[in-house]
Parts: sequence; C-alpha cells; structure tokens
Amino acid sequence: MNYLKDGHCEISNNIAENSIRPFTVGRRNWLFSGSPKGASASAIVYSLVETAKANGLNPYKYLNLLLEILPRFSVEERSEGIELLLPWNPQVKKECST
Repeated sequence: MNYLKDGHCEISNNIAENSIRPFTVGRRNWLFSGSPKGASASAIVYSLVETAKANGLNPYKYLNLLLEILPRFSVEERSEGIELLLPWNPQVKKECST
C-alpha cells in the first residue's frame, strides 16, 4: 500500500527477491549450520554482503574495512563508530566502491 501513498516507491519487490534468491536456492546447504548461533552469524554476514552490493560497494572491501576498524572501537564508542561505517557513508563509499 505504501507505493500508493508515495510515487517514488517501487510497485514490485523484485530487487529484494532477486538479492535473496542465491540464499534460498542453497537453502539445503544451510540446514545444518551447526547451531542457532551459527545460523545467526550466517544471516548477519549475508545481510552485510547484500547491503554492500545494494549500495554499490565491493563486498570484500567492505567486510575487510569492517573487520579492520570495528575492533578498534571501545564499547562506549561502538554505536557512534558503527554510524561511520554504514555503507551509505560517503567515506565508506569512496574506500569500498566496486
């Protein structure tokens, strides 16, 4: 119904469906993640990869950036630091563009 309220909204969700298709095709591969924590970790990584792709970033460069910088933040700095590492941040786009 949102697309009726805002003309900028897409009528279909093909973009979202196409981005998750590789994961649904390989669903049997992930039936045995080992544990609920393993399945949760996989979902987080897949979400990061697809978000990077959707924002025009190289997923490898983006994950590498996250894994390099996130451990440097203290617990108090973490929430502010995460804001700086979101894929739509101009500095992140500059460093991780495809």
